Formats: sequence, structure tokens, C-alpha cells
Amino acid sequence: MYAIELKKVNKQRKNFSLKDIDLKVPEGFITGFIGPNGSGKSTLIKIIMDVVKPDNGEVMIFGQPNEKYLLREKIGFVYDEFFMYEELSLKEIKESISPFYRDWDDHLFSEYIEIFNLPINKKMKHFSKGMTMKASLTLALAHHPELIIMDEPSSGLDPLVRREFLKIIRNLMRSENRTVFFSSHITSDLDNLADYIVLISNGKIEFNKDIEEMKENYHLVKGQEKSFSEDLKNSLTWWESVEGICTGLYEGKIADLDLTGHFLVEKPTLDDIMYNIIKGRNQYVKND
Repeated sequence: MYAIELKKVNKQRKNFSLKDIDLKVPEGFITGFIGPNGSGKSTLIKIIMDVVKPDNGEVMIFGQPNEKYLLREKIGFVYDEFFMYEELSLKEIKESISPFYRDWDDHLFSEYIEIFNLPINKKMKHFSKGMTMKASLTLALAHHPELIIMDEPSSGLDPLVRREFLKIIRNLMRSENRTVFFSSHITSDLDNLADYIVLISNGKIEFNKDIEEMKENYHLVKGQEKSFSEDLKNSLTWWESVEGICTGLYEGKIADLDLTGHFLVEKPTLDDIMYNIIKGRNQYVKND
């Protein structure tokens, strides 16, 4: 079963649109959701959360149509701001939202408060960025959600706090069977955390891939521009030259690529892959 499944979802905004979105998020894994700013990540998450209605298409959560009562029980949403609650303490927030969850667990809530060393009576407006993130995660986990959706949770965290937060997510997945859908523009956060990667650009899903397969199948090819034949350039997703040195992204078995001359082949980061695929797609659209 898929934790999230979208079929032909469309949404027209004033200056932006989601176009025929097909998406399957497997149950029991961490799926990273990446794309440049303005690509549609937040809009798509709002549609999944039933905050924004699609113009057409189908949205399923664990095989059922997404409805607010279902989302409340099945999903924990992690966000980095508490605009509505900044004048409240964590204890007061808990008291206001816990009645809405049949599976709310006060004991588990208290455990996370202790683990994260959070002040339960301090107003949220006085929390640091890292404390706010831990508070959000505590509230999301306290009702035993099957699906955790995180929209840019590590944005604005300093490197030490961000590393601690990612460790928490990794340990959570090891100890319990959860599904995590993790939106982030910091692709390095997902390199060693995610099982699957979804890339969105200009309102379209570019790919949904197993990260291990990506590591096997994507390669950065570097060399002198004069060594890059037209056949080689045409085999690459995208290439560019800086001061006579070419760098290009290749998808496939590197043994199948004709590399005659002196070339350096490296494993790309998620950032490299995203950059080259989007540049290649934009060039394709420009020349179409």
C-alpha cells in the first residue's frame, strides 16, 4: 500500500500551476521531496493535507480519499513556526489540541518533552528555532501518526541543531514503522536519510526514484571541452563549460558511455542531480 497516492492532480494558481501530478509515496520509508523555490512543493503538501483543494484529480491517504477526519488521526505534520500559538506554552498547546486525537498519548508526549529537554511552561515566542522544531515534532508524534509530513523542517536551523534533528528522524524510523514525507531545499539533509527522492520543477514531477538506484545510475563526467564530442554531449542530461572545463550529468551505466580521452567520473550529490536535470529540462522546453 502507498501512504500517499496522487492521480492526475491539477491546481491553477494566479502565476503558477500543478500539472497532472502522479505521485506514489511508499509506506514505511522516508521520501525526500525536493525542487527549487516556487516549484510547487508547499502547494502540493497543502493539497495532501487537505488545506488546499485541487482543481481536479484524486488524493488518497493509505488507500482512502483524504478527508480532514482521516488526516487528523493518521498524519503528524511538522512545521517550523507556531504563529497561532506563540503566546501559549507547550503545555497549553497540548491541552488545546489533544482532545482532537483519539490516540493522543500523554505519556509519550511527556517522554519527548524529557528527551528534547523542552520547557513545558515557557511561551512559544521565547523558543529558539531548534526548540520550536523539537516542539513541533513532539506534538506531531504524540498521537501515534502513521504518516509524518515535514515541510522544510530543517530550514533556518544551525548545523549542529540540524544534525541533531536528522538523527532524531533516523532513530525514529529504526525503532518504529513510520512513513515520512520530507520536503527540503537542503538536499544534503536527504543524501544519507531518504529512501526515495521526488523531484518537482515548474509544477511537474520530474522523477520519483529509489535513492540507491540514483547513486548507481547517475554520474558526473568532467573533462576538457575539446574532449566532449557531440555524441557525448547528446548522451548527457545536461552539460556546461566553465573556462574550458566541461561538467555533465549522465544517467545509465558508465560503461555504456564512450569516454575517449581523459575524463573524471564522480558520484553526484542530490544537488548536482537536481541542478542538471532542471537545467536540461529548461533547455528542452526552450528549444521545443
